[in-house]
Amino acid sequence: MEISGKIIVVLQANSGTSRATGNPWMSQEYVLETHDQYPKKICFRVFGEDRIKNFNIQAGEELTVSFDIDAHEYNGRWFNSINAWAVNRNNAAQTSTTQSPQAAPSAMPFPSASEQSAGDSTDDLPF
Repeated sequence: MEISGKIIVVLQANSGTSRATGNPWMSQEYVLETHDQYPKKICFRVFGEDRIKNFNIQAGEELTVSFDIDAHEYNGRWFNSINAWAVNRNNAAQTSTTQSPQAAPSAMPFPSASEQSAGDSTDDLPF
């Protein structure tokens, strides 16, 4: 799954040592806010020190995050995990979203008056 938006919160990184293997681990959570009519917030996790450094997510960035959703049970309650596996910067999307839809000719639902008159010279309006 993918979601796009702006990073509004970068939480503290968590780290520890696995009891099963004895290997160190690290994870960090981020909050992304969408640009929908009613913005939604999603908290997602990046697991692994190498991914955290590679993604280098900063507050205020516009991102598209690819993630997996999973749930687990603990003491009779269920919890969701949203784990990111890819992050793309939206630099080009920022410039295209700042244009008004009227500026793009393909976004206009009806042909302009000059296009209509060039194609058909007869007026078949009932009034």
